[in-house]
Amino acid sequence: MISKDILQEVLIAALSTGADFAEIFAEHTDEKSIYMIDSRVQNISDRVISGVGIRVFKGCRCISGCTTDMSRLGLLACAKKVADTLSDSPTISQVCLTERIFGDIHPIRIVPSSCKNQTKIDLLKEAYFSAKEYHERISQVSGVFLDVDHKILVANSEGLFAQDRQIRTRLVINAVASKEGENQTGSCSPGRRMGLEMFDLFSPKEIGQKAAKQALVMLDADYIKAGTMPVAIENGFGGVIFHEACGHSLEATSVAVGSSQFAGKLGQKIAGEKVTAVDDGTIPNAWGSINIDDEGHPSKRNVLIENGVLKSYLIDKLNGRRMNMESTGSSRRQSYLFEPTSRMTNTFIENGPDKNEDIIRSIEYGLYAKSMGGGSVDPVTGSFNFAVTEGYMIRNGQIQEPVRGASLIGTGAEILTKIDMVGTNLERGQGMCGSLSGSIPTDVGQPLIRVSSITVGGR
Repeated sequence: MISKDILQEVLIAALSTGADFAEIFAEHTDEKSIYMIDSRVQNISDRVISGVGIRVFKGCRCISGCTTDMSRLGLLACAKKVADTLSDSPTISQVCLTERIFGDIHPIRIVPSSCKNQTKIDLLKEAYFSAKEYHERISQVSGVFLDVDHKILVANSEGLFAQDRQIRTRLVINAVASKEGENQTGSCSPGRRMGLEMFDLFSPKEIGQKAAKQALVMLDADYIKAGTMPVAIENGFGGVIFHEACGHSLEATSVAVGSSQFAGKLGQKIAGEKVTAVDDGTIPNAWGSINIDDEGHPSKRNVLIENGVLKSYLIDKLNGRRMNMESTGSSRRQSYLFEPTSRMTNTFIENGPDKNEDIIRSIEYGLYAKSMGGGSVDPVTGSFNFAVTEGYMIRNGQIQEPVRGASLIGTGAEILTKIDMVGTNLERGQGMCGSLSGSIPTDVGQPLIRVSSITVGGR
């Protein structure tokens, strides 16, 4: 993307007013999305993102700038502006870059950008019409096929020079079921750090049918009666509660400035003893996986909570300085336009010791949250409110009638201590996570778990 000689020259210019660290992040990203509604392809969008972000540190002070001019003169001009903003004493520095190749554990067999649009449209149509034709009550379907080819380069004044290429594919189907003027929705949206071979794992037909079935189930459901009760939360995207209500509070972004509910609690018991939670960016072909983070550090498997005890935070370079701790390979950014900070990759609760059937049998009266949706979280207090998109009542240890309108209300610290049973069917779901450094792909996950008591909101 940029020659090593130019990178070294630009880094030296960025250091010229007294910075003790300088970094260049360059990217070239090709994104394609195909949108389908009303039984036809409505839009095909191609987007190219190309540019460079330059940062300098002086202690814990950070100055950054960006440019789309990737010529030598354009990069030097950006570096000079960043350096002039720091405006410390003039210095003369030397930088010697050594390229590092970390390898790629995410093989791609069919690169989407090399395939014709019609190939992708055919996959989208198969999923779309399998939802549309699933039942006469399916009134509307929309679908999106997304593929991304994200190339990055990172170089810094400590001599690091590394590159990575991230290819991702995702198919999203949303279905609406209608009856007597009432509508309910269902969705299915698998994604992987893979090419079109992803559809060897996920049948487009089954993706569409799953979305339609969820909408139909909820259409015939009655509203849940609100109250405090035990809840069994299913695997996959059920892990969104840990991700949002707890995971963000373990990022150095909030820990370093003392705004996290878990700041200063390393080595303390913060969860039930059956809870082991991990952030692992090294899972082959997983949606949130990376070979290197956006500061050029190799991705790691970071154990955050082990048997209920807080073991680690997720740390980027700048916040690591503030905390006097080393990076955990967790620095991420949406694009060169954002400053990177500590973020999750694939975050999940590990399998536990309990049989899934025992978890359900243990609940005399409660809620089975089969599928979770969006919600809101206060990152300072950990207070959350999440919608249950597909839920069922549990009576006398048996899953019974579907219910709609349920939401789970609580705090991250509270829910961790009340997870008292953890099953064995770990799966992960895919999402886009937003924070200070923009929107990035992340996996969330868990096996079936039981929360002994939580407030369930209703209509």
